Amino acid sequence: MQSSSPKLRPTAWDSLIVLAVIVLAIGTAIVFYGGLGGGDHITVTITHRGETVEKVMLEALNEEKTVTIDGTYQLTVVLSRDGVWVSESNCPSQDCLHTGTVSRAGQSIVCLPEQVVIRLDGKSDGPDIILG
Repeated sequence: MQSSSPKLRPTAWDSLIVLAVIVLAIGTAIVFYGGLGGGDHITVTITHRGETVEKVMLEALNEEKTVTIDGTYQLTVVLSRDGVWVSESNCPSQDCLHTGTVSRAGQSIVCLPEQVVIRLDGKSDGPDIILG
């Protein structure tokens, strides 16, 4: 009497499918969990009245850099590896001065009277909100 159960042996096609699944899993992990060690590159863009005044990568700074914005009001912006802040401003509300230091991607400092926007772009390194 002959056995009616089929032989269950792996074939070359099975190995190819397993390899494809592994490659897709690694590719998905790289896309969702931050790449191949690219780091957290944060770029600071300072615009005044819609025109870009300065664009700097924070990691490239070896020492503090000062940018002065002259217009109706004067602002002094300080850039360092630790973050960006407005150190002096003579605008009426001084909200830009009271914002303090920003250092994470997605943060910004805005001076409405002088139409200055200081924006940090790059890979976000933490949660946007914490509920608790």
